[in-house]
Amino acid sequence: MSYTVSVRTLCEFTAKQGDLDLRFTPAPTALQGIEGHQLVQSRRGADYEAEVALQGDYETLRVRGRADGYDAAAGQLEEIKTYRGNLDAIRANHRALHWAQAKIYGHLLCRERALARLKVALIYFNIGNQKEHAITEVFEAAELQAFFETQCARFLRWAQSEDAHRRARDAALTALAFPLGTFRAGQRTLSVAVYRCARAPEGGNCLMAQAPTGIGKTIGTLFPMLKACPDQGLDKIFFLTAKGTGHGLATQALTQVNHQLQSTGAAPLRALTLQSREKSCEHPDKACHGDSCPLAKGFYDRLPEARAAVLNVHAVWDSARLREAALAHDICPYYLTQEVARWSDVVIGDYNYFYDGSAMLHALTQANHWKVGVLVDEAHNLLDRARSMYTAELSPLALAAARKHAKGRIRTSLNALQRAWNTLHESQQQTYECHAQVPLDFMAALQKAVSLIAEANADHPMLPGDPVLGFYLEALQFAVLEEKLDDNALFDITLLAPQRGRKRAATLCVRNVIPAPHLLARHAAAHATVLFSGTLSPAAFYRDTLGLPADTPWIDVPAPFKAAQLAVHIVRDVSTRYQDREASIDRIVALICDQFHKRPGNYLCFFSSFDYLERVADALCARPDAPPVWRQVRAMGTDSRQAFIDRFQAGGQGLGFAVLGGAFGEGIDLPGDRLIGAFIATLGLPQLNPVNESMKRCMQQRFGMRTGYDYTYLFPGLRKVVQAAGRVIRSEKDTGELFLMDDRFARDEVRRLMPVWWG
Repeated sequence: MSYTVSVRTLCEFTAKQGDLDLRFTPAPTALQGIEGHQLVQSRRGADYEAEVALQGDYETLRVRGRADGYDAAAGQLEEIKTYRGNLDAIRANHRALHWAQAKIYGHLLCRERALARLKVALIYFNIGNQKEHAITEVFEAAELQAFFETQCARFLRWAQSEDAHRRARDAALTALAFPLGTFRAGQRTLSVAVYRCARAPEGGNCLMAQAPTGIGKTIGTLFPMLKACPDQGLDKIFFLTAKGTGHGLATQALTQVNHQLQSTGAAPLRALTLQSREKSCEHPDKACHGDSCPLAKGFYDRLPEARAAVLNVHAVWDSARLREAALAHDICPYYLTQEVARWSDVVIGDYNYFYDGSAMLHALTQANHWKVGVLVDEAHNLLDRARSMYTAELSPLALAAARKHAKGRIRTSLNALQRAWNTLHESQQQTYECHAQVPLDFMAALQKAVSLIAEANADHPMLPGDPVLGFYLEALQFAVLEEKLDDNALFDITLLAPQRGRKRAATLCVRNVIPAPHLLARHAAAHATVLFSGTLSPAAFYRDTLGLPADTPWIDVPAPFKAAQLAVHIVRDVSTRYQDREASIDRIVALICDQFHKRPGNYLCFFSSFDYLERVADALCARPDAPPVWRQVRAMGTDSRQAFIDRFQAGGQGLGFAVLGGAFGEGIDLPGDRLIGAFIATLGLPQLNPVNESMKRCMQQRFGMRTGYDYTYLFPGLRKVVQAAGRVIRSEKDTGELFLMDDRFARDEVRRLMPVWWG
């Protein structure tokens, strides 16, 4: 087996040394880097050779790339690197990588042109003052050859090991049988559709699948995508979730697959679960560099051994296993996880790892030319999550903190920015106002402040927690999204509530409404993308807002349930409209108590707000015949949420009060008589407020007047209702009752959005 690798890829794998160092320093943009290279090359003589194509072999490995330049008269090969600020701020691990690349190119040039020795120069070019700083060293050809062979030997051993794993993996997946033996009702339909999507020859294939809870969507999508890997040459599968609960289901499914593989003597898959930096960090009080954190010190020196130790143990690697392996080698668990992602067959993580503007998995896919299959679990959540990814807010409190901490020219620029900021809202009469664009004067002041902070940070890197750095990062994101501001987003200004001792202030926001343009390129980067959920209709709504191709197929997998399993009651004599809520309380309380005494058991009761929930719960608890009640409260932690769920015991009796669209409206599983019914006292419509009305107008401009209302209010609201109702029936053996308490549930346009199997 022969392999081909670029010089950059070879060196990034074999030659990184020293500390992990993540102190923020502004880097040149890709365009600035290209222009810097061209400027340096243009300064050389007429005989100077730029972009010299080189290649060479070591055993079965071919290495190729383009050296930045060669001056034959001086006998000097040049590797050009652009930077901003202070040269001393370039990290030691980056310098080691730069020298490795230069020496590899040096060997390739010596071999091609039969040179006995060569002067190798690292040319660091400051894009700010356009000055060059050269670091040169003379190497004998034999010395460069030895270095080349050492790096190649390291890479080749790893490449051969990875190729053996890939061949064994594909052979095992070809023979893999469905781990559960037989498909559940509807599960085969889902799996066949996913398999056909993954088997389509061209890239960028998409599928939307609406499939009911209880049929096993996780294994029903993972299994066919895995089966398509050998024929389609898929390198990775990304299983993306909105919440951590989805990670557990995916891990469980992959454990079942691995048991099936091991039962046939095949090696299991490498499956990795990603965890956020906040949850993974062992030393949250320390900065991510070797002078502060002991797990960053010598990170790259110990990484190869840690990486090998992990990958030699084929397993489903959750955060606990990765942490154990990392700490055994005294390196950071979070960044070991990021390295292991490069060598995993399946990666489980949050949506943001692929869809965010700086998403790690997307960047790795592009850089390594991976062919990937993407599975988007509970895809109805992607719209709101993507909106937040491409929304940027500027806080006046963050600016005030930065101004207080800043000095010199930076403080002067932030003061000027404050004045421009005040001008935006000084005549604003309403609390909220929406505008077509951000005024040029404000953006000029913002860009000046950003540039000055970047220059200062390049010379003297700021540490995490620095208010100036914090505001800079906010401003940078705002500026990036402002450049892309179009009819898919809004610019709005919200006045803060007046407080004693504080001047009038306002929050500025570039607010994404339709993330489709941002997500379009992400779908195209994958070979196949499958979005699945129990509530993924109407199909046009998700195609339009999530940037899916117009011809993306949509399937509605038949539910394995029967209408007789769920008695659906529409309570027409109740209105939960805001002005009617006080009058509705007694009727709702009576209805809940009557049903509980008629059929005692565990019920979930959903309301539109915490205030409404508390008022109904208080009225119910005041009755002498009140059943046990436990309530969702604001900002519940993980333990509190679990305690709420644990109250739903088999054979138990009581009422859990929760807010629709919150932690208990989806993603929890209460089978059998752990839950026998639900009361839903709201249509789930988003609050009628100036922000949502602005979003509605944006939708109307894109999709039409009536569609604007449906896309902003009706469809998102009814999706939450159906998700909450889906907690009641979890298997073909469950039975229960559902009370939809509002007269609007009887309307035809609302009833059409309910699951067909409800009857």
